[in-house]
Amino acid sequence: MRTQSSRPAPRTAVTVSLLAYSGVIISLTMLKAFFMIGLLWQPDNQRVRGLSLVPLNDLWESSSLFTQLFGYGGNFAFFVPFGVLAYLLVGRIGLTTLLGAGFSLLIEVSQFVFQLGFSDIDDFLFNTLGAVTGAVIAYWAGPRAQWLWLTLTAVVVIIFVVLVILGDSLGDPERVAEVNAAGYTWENRFTLHS
Repeated sequence: MRTQSSRPAPRTAVTVSLLAYSGVIISLTMLKAFFMIGLLWQPDNQRVRGLSLVPLNDLWESSSLFTQLFGYGGNFAFFVPFGVLAYLLVGRIGLTTLLGAGFSLLIEVSQFVFQLGFSDIDDFLFNTLGAVTGAVIAYWAGPRAQWLWLTLTAVVVIIFVVLVILGDSLGDPERVAEVNAAGYTWENRFTLHS
């Protein structure tokens, strides 16, 4: 008798999971001007346009290790689940890599065109690397882990939706520390203001 964990996940469930997680990615990369989670960001400050085409620029330009870890590590980690789910759908690491790179490129171009954030070559590189890593993890774990990936995706999406619904009620305005982005060096960075 086969248990649920040994049966392959239905293609529809994988597709829905990939679309739902992609919605989370789009929301957190391009739609932060339209909602809040706690007081993590100010929606009014999200309507910006910037472009950085210098790879790994934050390694020598950033004055903060947090910026490097959050930027590089965050973009990498953000696309690992995308790579896992895309691999479950297409079954090939190369095609998953192309899907991750294409999705990331679409986000970076859209951010620039619609003035919804900074478009950065590093985001593209680390998102793509995350998607490849996710594909390799899914390949290595095999079909028996499919239900685990789908369950984890459902949990992440539900948590995200709950956080959006709770909005700014999660934060205490009295405890917000002002971060001075003006201290960031903008040489080697092309920025347009509309």
